Amino acid sequence: MYRALSVKVAGGLSTIGSVGQFLSDFLRSFADVETWAPLTMVQMRRIGVDSLPIALFIAAFTGVVLALQASYTFTGAIPLYFVGTLVGKTLMLELGPVLTGLALAGRVGANIAAELGTMRVTEQVDALETLAFDPQSFLVVPRVIAASLMFPVVVAMAIALGVVTGWLTAINLLELSTFEFMKGLKVFYEFKDIWFPLLKSVSFGFGIALIGCMKGLGVRGGAEGVGRATMQAVVLGSALLLFLDALWAVLLL
Repeated sequence: MYRALSVKVAGGLSTIGSVGQFLSDFLRSFADVETWAPLTMVQMRRIGVDSLPIALFIAAFTGVVLALQASYTFTGAIPLYFVGTLVGKTLMLELGPVLTGLALAGRVGANIAAELGTMRVTEQVDALETLAFDPQSFLVVPRVIAASLMFPVVVAMAIALGVVTGWLTAINLLELSTFEFMKGLKVFYEFKDIWFPLLKSVSFGFGIALIGCMKGLGVRGGAEGVGRATMQAVVLGSALLLFLDALWAVLLL
C-alpha cells in the first residue's frame, strides 16, 4: 500500500513539475515576437472564424428554448415581459459563455491536441528544434493568443444571436410585442452584463488552448497516444472551463 501511495505521490509531483516547466517555457517564448506574431492571424481564423457555425447554431436554439421555458415558468405568476429579462441575463452572464466555451473546448481543444500530438509522434517537433526553432513560440504561443482573443468575439456573436432568436420566439410564439420584450431586457440591466462574459471568455480561451497544447506536445505512444491526449484535452479543458466559471461567479458576487 505504501509503495502504491509513494508511486502516486511521485507521479503527482512529476506532473506538477512538468506543468511548471511548460508554463515557464511558454512565458519565456513571448519574447520571440518575430516567430509567433505572423502565425497568430492564421490561428485566429482557424480558432475563431471556423468555430462560428457551431457556436451560432447552439446559441440560436438556446435563445428559443430559454424564451419558451421562461413563458412556461412565468405563466400566471410573473408578467410575461420578464421573458426578455431571463433571456438576456441568462445568455449574457452564463449560458452564452459556458455553452459556447464547452463547444469550443471540444472543437478547439481536440484540434490543437490532435495536431500537435501528430507533429510530436511524426518527429516534426524534433525537426523544429533541430532547425533552431522554439516549439513553444512556433506552435504554442500563437494558438493560445489566438484563442484568448477570438473566444470573446465568438461568444459576443453567440450571445447576440441568442437574444435575437429569443426575441423572435417571444413575438411569434408567445404573443409578446417587441416593446414588451425590450422592456424586460432592460430590467436589471447593468454595464457589467456586457464586459463580464467577455472577460470570462478570455480566460476560457487561454485555458483550453494551453491545455490542448500541453497535452499535444506531451504525446507518447504513437496513434494511441494521440487519441488519448485528444480525449484528455477535451475533458480537462471542459473541467477547467467549469471551474473558471464558478470562480468568476464568486468574483462577480
